[in-house]
Amino acid sequence: MNKIGVIFDLDGVIVDTAKYHFLAWKDLAGQLGFEFCEAQNELLKGVSRVRSLEILLGIGKVELTEAQKQEYLISKNEHYLEYIHKMGPEEILPGAIELLDKLDELGIKYVLGSASKNAPLILKQVNLLSRFSGIVDGNSVSTAKPDPEVFLIGAQKLNLKPEQCVVFEDAIAGVEAANRAAMLSIGIGDKITLKEADFNFNNLTEIPENFFSEMVLGKI
Repeated sequence: MNKIGVIFDLDGVIVDTAKYHFLAWKDLAGQLGFEFCEAQNELLKGVSRVRSLEILLGIGKVELTEAQKQEYLISKNEHYLEYIHKMGPEEILPGAIELLDKLDELGIKYVLGSASKNAPLILKQVNLLSRFSGIVDGNSVSTAKPDPEVFLIGAQKLNLKPEQCVVFEDAIAGVEAANRAAMLSIGIGDKITLKEADFNFNNLTEIPENFFSEMVLGKI
């Protein structure tokens, strides 16, 4: 694997916006008359906004018309964006800047591959937008993870074959998508949950110093 590129998921890898999604979904559940807890929020990780609403409605056993669903999706996103506009560089997760610096040093390009339609805004808020060679977000794909579309488009932006790409993911659906795309998957988070990943680390600070230099040399 002499020439490689990296595709990063956003939430849970570069920044942690899951807490803001949770607060916005929790507020929506309250409006619909039921409780929504953090354990249930795990079911929404790595899936699209529309699918997340379907899961939420299933939890609350609530039925809505398509028009109502669209209204609530807009309302939820507006609430979420209120939190996002308050974000700053201090919300970048530990090890992320150092890893990007190492990739820059090695001349390895990287793009974002996220389900979030707000990905460019989030990267802008934390001053990372200009560092990525490209962004594939919820506005760019027609199918959500675990479908590999987001990562296959990411490979195109890197001008690389899928097997030359390395994916950082914190969600089961994302790891599955990377594996289905025939890419090297790196799970960030619980190793049991993300057991299907090729490599596992609790967070980006655990990435060995020579991890990518050895990968370029074909030793990994």
